[in-house]
Amino acid sequence: MDSLTPNRLAVLGSPIKHSRSPLLHRAAYRQLDLDWSYDAVEVKSGSLAMFLSKVGPEWRGLSLTMPLKQEVLPFIDDCDRVAQLTGSVNTVLLRKVNGRGTLSGYNTDVAGLVRALAEGDITRATHVTLLGAGATAASALVAAAELGAEFVTVLARDPQKAQPLIELGRSLGVVVDLQGFGGSTPVDSDVVISTLPGGTVLPAPLPLALRKRAVLFDVAYSPWPSGVATSWQVAGGSVLDGLGMLLHQALIQVRVFVTADPFEPLPDEAAVLAAMRGALTRDTGPHDAVER
Repeated sequence: MDSLTPNRLAVLGSPIKHSRSPLLHRAAYRQLDLDWSYDAVEVKSGSLAMFLSKVGPEWRGLSLTMPLKQEVLPFIDDCDRVAQLTGSVNTVLLRKVNGRGTLSGYNTDVAGLVRALAEGDITRATHVTLLGAGATAASALVAAAELGAEFVTVLARDPQKAQPLIELGRSLGVVVDLQGFGGSTPVDSDVVISTLPGGTVLPAPLPLALRKRAVLFDVAYSPWPSGVATSWQVAGGSVLDGLGMLLHQALIQVRVFVTADPFEPLPDEAAVLAAMRGALTRDTGPHDAVER
């Protein structure tokens, strides 16, 4: 990064062909009058090290989706607090520190989820239920803590594999209860956050009383409606899709790439967000991949 101004960015993952991240980021950089490129690059699990070895001085940053958010950790020089908590990095800033190239890792999923929930008028919750226990579930648990949740129920196909969420909950001051699908699911949750792929079919329907009472936030957005969302709609419950999270986590990524600080607002940030939202709204074609 000595001789060139770094202006190249991309989202990496697999599958990645139908990612909407390029639409969002390109709209932001046009609004900011920055001549930066942003592409989608297919990088499968096990191939990230090879990709990083070829990154040149023109690169400014990377967005990461499945399956790379944890695979990248050994290559990161420093992480923000949220990435450390969740063990998940979805944003990498390439820069020079003391003459040496470094990779700084961030997690913008938590902020994206909290901001998307706020747009749905959800700013507080005492009891949250999480569906799924993958990498996104850790971010959802931190988001639940930021909403003030005291109790989080996690429903997973294999509760044993979800044990790290109990320790994460303790570090956040949240009591985490792990259960399998089909068990005695509590119905007093304020919010249910599904981190399951859109095409997932649950082994048993969730209680009708829960679907009527709690708002469902489904991080999926394609195919839509997801199976979980459909079950909520049939019960007459309230549903929010994952496009809001995608939008807002991307805005925080743009902050990182432009200012090197996820908490530093962009110049005329309201206009940048409006441009990104507009690009997402205009994009009405089919999308088969869900970014996580």
